[in-house]
Amino acid sequence: MSKILVLNTGLNGEQSNSTKFTQMYLDVRKSSGLVDEVTVRDLNDEQLPHLSAQEMQAWMTPAEQQTPQQQQLAKLSDELIDELMAHDIIVIGMPMYNLGVPSTFKAYIDRIARAGKTFSYTENGPQGLVNNTKVVVLAARGGMYQGTPMDTQTGFIKGIYGLMGISEVDFIYAEGLNMGEEIAEKAWVAANEQLEQTV
Repeated sequence: MSKILVLNTGLNGEQSNSTKFTQMYLDVRKSSGLVDEVTVRDLNDEQLPHLSAQEMQAWMTPAEQQTPQQQQLAKLSDELIDELMAHDIIVIGMPMYNLGVPSTFKAYIDRIARAGKTFSYTENGPQGLVNNTKVVVLAARGGMYQGTPMDTQTGFIKGIYGLMGISEVDFIYAEGLNMGEEIAEKAWVAANEQLEQTV
């Protein structure tokens, strides 16, 4: 049994193509006979605030010296990191907004990519502290961006999870979803086939 953390980041909830994509992933695993323990976190519903100097300072203050306010500020990041560490597979439903990741996902990343918790600085550079975890990114896009300079997501996501020690970051793309029904249908069929080959 795998413990799966699903991160949905689309603005339109269950109607978001990226959210439909994560459900496809879970459905394919289930139909393949896999039994998983699944946690779903909808980052759009949660609306994490942008990272502030006060919150970062709270992380850098030893626990025994934190004020009650700092304890509360640090608690959010601590809980998100504990959740990350407790799962084997991280599945991300990833739309593309203005050629980048959703701001809600960036706010989430800013709280889990944390020195001393998920990576450490060494004389040889950063060392990841997250082990035995893989990431599956289900990228649902209105246009065609894979392999082009406008695909800023792939490098960023591989890089930031790599910083934390996660080297297995797989992407499955469903592109051209806003380029007409025929293209969209072919994209979903191809994505589903790839899911069946990879789960």
